[in-house]
Amino acid sequence: MTAQNHHKSARQPKDEKTVRKNVPEDEAPVKEEKPTTESEKAEDVDQKADPIDELNAEIEALQSQLAESKNNLLRAYADTDNTRKRLQKEAETAKKYRFQNAALEILPILDNMDLALANVPANEEAATFVKGFEMIRTQLVNALANEGVQEIEALNKPFDANLMQGLMTEKVEGVEPGMVTQVLQKGYKLKDRMLRPALVKVSE
Repeated sequence: MTAQNHHKSARQPKDEKTVRKNVPEDEAPVKEEKPTTESEKAEDVDQKADPIDELNAEIEALQSQLAESKNNLLRAYADTDNTRKRLQKEAETAKKYRFQNAALEILPILDNMDLALANVPANEEAATFVKGFEMIRTQLVNALANEGVQEIEALNKPFDANLMQGLMTEKVEGVEPGMVTQVLQKGYKLKDRMLRPALVKVSE
């Protein structure tokens, strides 16, 4: 074989198997994908949530929570305000009637002084004693008045069940029924609250 023939033989193409083996991978035949149908596209759209709808739902949830929080806050404020008003009223009432217990203990002493003055012996020796006793009584009555304790005016007044307690009745000539003819025990009020009712006799 001549050198020329050997050279031509060397340039002859390799067999088909060898050529295919050397084809780059990125040039390999691509498998054709099946086209997506309209129904499948619609199904994919349905499966994907709309972000606007998600935001609207979140906003509604937050607004609902905010409204509930406002209602809870208003209720808490109302409860607190009611408690404050109640405590303030209780404090004012306690301050207003703070002397009630003391007055109830002092009134029997005043009753005994009135009873003693109503049965003073009619002699000169007792006159000085009675005068001093009356001064002490006046001081006691003034001290009670300074705390808001006032006697209930009952004698010759129409009977008032709110302020008086009728123990007996009597027929009195010239006096219309329902009038207080005698006070058996004086009644007293502490400002606008009754300490004890007047015990009275009422005409019939």
